[in-house]
Amino acid sequence: MDELGFHHALYAPGTVLDVGAHDGAFALPFAALPGARVLAFEPLPSAFARLRAAFGDPVPAHVELRGEALGDCEGEAVLSVPVLDGVPQEQWASTAKGYAGVGGARVEERRVAVPVRRLDGFGLRDLTAVKLDAEGAEYEVLRGARETLLRCRPVLSVEIEERHRPGSTWAVPAFLDALGYDTYWEHWDEWRPMAEFDRALMHRASPDPAVFEVSDPYVFVFYALPRERAGEMLARLRAAAGVSGISGRR
Repeated sequence: MDELGFHHALYAPGTVLDVGAHDGAFALPFAALPGARVLAFEPLPSAFARLRAAFGDPVPAHVELRGEALGDCEGEAVLSVPVLDGVPQEQWASTAKGYAGVGGARVEERRVAVPVRRLDGFGLRDLTAVKLDAEGAEYEVLRGARETLLRCRPVLSVEIEERHRPGSTWAVPAFLDALGYDTYWEHWDEWRPMAEFDRALMHRASPDPAVFEVSDPYVFVFYALPRERAGEMLARLRAAAGVSGISGRR
């Protein structure tokens, strides 16, 4: 099951949050779900322009697009974008790290000042799902969403990579655990708890955008379920994938 399949399997009508919406690969199918209101954040101006174009003019009434980053405070941040051999690597754009001195002469750094908001400042009451891809800034995004997560209890898919933020695969699940969430990872339709995740085997990647090296497999999408409903939701995910139970290691 891929990340979009996870959200389809557990979908409930309400607000669906896309953090790091980029060109709309998730926001567009989210907007097609019955009863969904989509709130999408994309701070990189070039990507945000394509996101708006993908939805057309006017943007549908049930979709809100915001050219901002999310974090744990209101204000402004620097978004760093590595430029490899003259080509911006937008998928690496991050407010949590810089690229000066990375990759030698092949990599340059482009810096863009972007506005930052806290999700808690929006006062959402019907948030049912979150897709989060913030290239190392996941902890700050979630910390700025603490009240909303406690109030609404959405399901979450979070891309977490040690190459962007060392220690993040420990820190982010620990933060969610304190809020009453259980974090899982999936491989070949097997859903396993975070305690079983083997970082040395399944989570090795170069932090240099000029070096395309990752482990095989490379697991970097994690799924957080509200603890009070985790059992029921896991059953739905297994049913959707046509499997039952969490099997042992292969």
